[in-house]
Amino acid sequence: MAYILRATAANGDIRLFAAITTDMVEEARRIHNLSPTASAALGRFMTVASMMGTMLKGERDTITLSLNGGGSIGNMVAVSNPKGNVKAYVSNPGADLPLNEKGKLDVGRIVGVNGFLNVVKDLGLKEPYVGQVPLRTGEIGDDIAYYFTVSEQVPSAVVLGVLVDTDISIKAAGGLIIQMMPGANEFLADIITFRLQEIPPLSTLIAEGKSGEEILNMLFDDMDLKIYEKIDCRYECDCSRERVERALIALGKEELQRLHDEEESIQLECHFCDKKYKFTKEEIKKLIDK
Repeated sequence: MAYILRATAANGDIRLFAAITTDMVEEARRIHNLSPTASAALGRFMTVASMMGTMLKGERDTITLSLNGGGSIGNMVAVSNPKGNVKAYVSNPGADLPLNEKGKLDVGRIVGVNGFLNVVKDLGLKEPYVGQVPLRTGEIGDDIAYYFTVSEQVPSAVVLGVLVDTDISIKAAGGLIIQMMPGANEFLADIITFRLQEIPPLSTLIAEGKSGEEILNMLFDDMDLKIYEKIDCRYECDCSRERVERALIALGKEELQRLHDEEESIQLECHFCDKKYKFTKEEIKKLIDK
């Protein structure tokens, strides 16, 4: 089971989110048949979307992250809610690259930097909140940290890691969001930066069996660490036949009539879970009558 911890440190001057998302990312890899590099990219993207989802207040609020940096993976989209449940997809799940010069999966190059990160929060208001920043590295963690700092004026560090096993399954996945609250001592950021550099990579710690609690304690045990909540989360697509029917009806009577006249049946596929929905000529006629 995947989960997210919400915590604070330094008498509340630091806000923390720690996620262990190995099972969630493995589910996405299985559904979309992701290559190793695509698994690393989408896994990071999903993990941070899940953590950002738990920052939402209303139970029906949603957050959608999307980007296209011009790399071979194409579009990446992840949608999350206050429970941290997430669904995601990429345009080219089979895109892959050789390891980079450090021997790591080359997420930065498969994503690219010729584009923007878009964040859309649907908070139940007339208009959603929309934030956009240019991509900096394509590594995703750096790009999300830049978004927080520029669009939300919250200085943040974002650490994301996905370790792909030799059989291309997900061996470990997780993330950290570390945010400085208004009025926090500026030296705290330097201390955190140093500590993050001193510990092993996050995916290595998770692969070794370290829990989210243990990882937070490694970084903040002497800084008044308080863990407030543990949120179980999962990969979850909320598509249904009824929602697909509404999407078809939204095409309009003329387009539905064309489909009815030209096709014996149509099949639509959900981007997020690859579930297929088939509509016969008779069923299309019923949608026209609606």
